Amino acid sequence: MDMRPLSLGTQTAEAARHSVAPAASYAGPVPSRSPWVRVPRPRPAARIRLICLPFAGGGASRYRDWPAYFTDDVEIVAIQLPGREDRFCEPPIDSAELLAGQLLEGLSGYLDGPFALFGHSMGALIAFELTRRLGSMGVEPVHFFASGCRAPHLPNRSPDRHALPDREFVAAIRDLNGVPADLLENADFLDLILPTLRSDFKVAETYTPHSRARLLHCPVSVFGGIQDEEVPLDYLESWSRYTTGPFHVHLLPGDHFFVNSSRASLLRLVISKIAHQPDPDS
Repeated sequence: MDMRPLSLGTQTAEAARHSVAPAASYAGPVPSRSPWVRVPRPRPAARIRLICLPFAGGGASRYRDWPAYFTDDVEIVAIQLPGREDRFCEPPIDSAELLAGQLLEGLSGYLDGPFALFGHSMGALIAFELTRRLGSMGVEPVHFFASGCRAPHLPNRSPDRHALPDREFVAAIRDLNGVPADLLENADFLDLILPTLRSDFKVAETYTPHSRARLLHCPVSVFGGIQDEEVPLDYLESWSRYTTGPFHVHLLPGDHFFVNSSRASLLRLVISKIAHQPDPDS
């Protein structure tokens, strides 16, 4: 699925362990510091939090520039999964269910007011599993954004890449055009990223929703890349079965990584959707 390199990029593993400041709260006391949460620009007066989950191999730093696109009434909360950046020394988790369960605990204090969820590819599946657990507690996002991701009940189009031998696995990564070719020739870099990438691919390729998954009642917006061969239009449209609320699909220029190449257009849509959310104080 998603192949951007662990958010290490050209950084060293040591640089990737650099920590990011915790969030300030928009309602009530400052939430406790959580290893799962990074807030690139705290906005205590924000009326809504946008909680962003990364694609396979990605980390919280992928969302560090997003606050610049939003006004002060939206606080970006980026999720940091184990096995990357400043959690590089922790073993990655290869189950969406386990990730969502631990993430729910890690988000304690960050769900005390209106929030929306955004996930790209693997991140959308984890976000969906998180909504299932939140729903059992009577909690729901005000908007759910799924980007570059199959509807959860549909099979992954390439279900076994995570189990390929290293050479074939690297070739699959190369085909997705998400990692610079020169990095894929760097043996030291591959030694660093392959365990987490395999784990993330397993999450993205094997997740299926619980048979009693709850329907959302909030709006659901789904984004896809016009040239994305990984997630065709019918895979995007099939998200409609998971909400009783408004549903829209938007196609943007680009392949599976349109989230990077068409970021400005994507965020204009996200901003427009959030702007139409009711004011919680009204």
